[in-house]
Amino acid sequence: MPGGNLVGKKSKSYLWESVIGLGFLSGLWTTVGINPEQVVYTAVTNAIEKSYPDPLLRTLFIVLPTILLLVSIWGAYRNGKELGLVSVILAYCAGLLIFSATGIAIILLVAALISGWVATDRRLAKKLSHK
Repeated sequence: MPGGNLVGKKSKSYLWESVIGLGFLSGLWTTVGINPEQVVYTAVTNAIEKSYPDPLLRTLFIVLPTILLLVSIWGAYRNGKELGLVSVILAYCAGLLIFSATGIAIILLVAALISGWVATDRRLAKKLSHK
């Protein structure tokens, strides 16, 4: 495809949202010891408890982060199948290792990006599976 983009729209979206966002940044936040989801959750919960102190609403906010994580993982699987999930796990490991073993982390991140790209490039996957 002359003049075409090497990374398709679906692949680019998957790489940014699932591999970098869900995988690498989650691993990085785990390494640093900050959970941005927990920070936002705490701020929103405190604000809601002050204005509307309902135990049912508090329960919803306990369950909501787990639901969001499961939806993210399901979305990663739906778009990339098993290889896509492997790419997210590799990216998570890269985020965990970025400060302690930078070289290995970079290798893992590159492997995650390549496997995520292959997982979402259906034409390449079909070519590889028909050989």
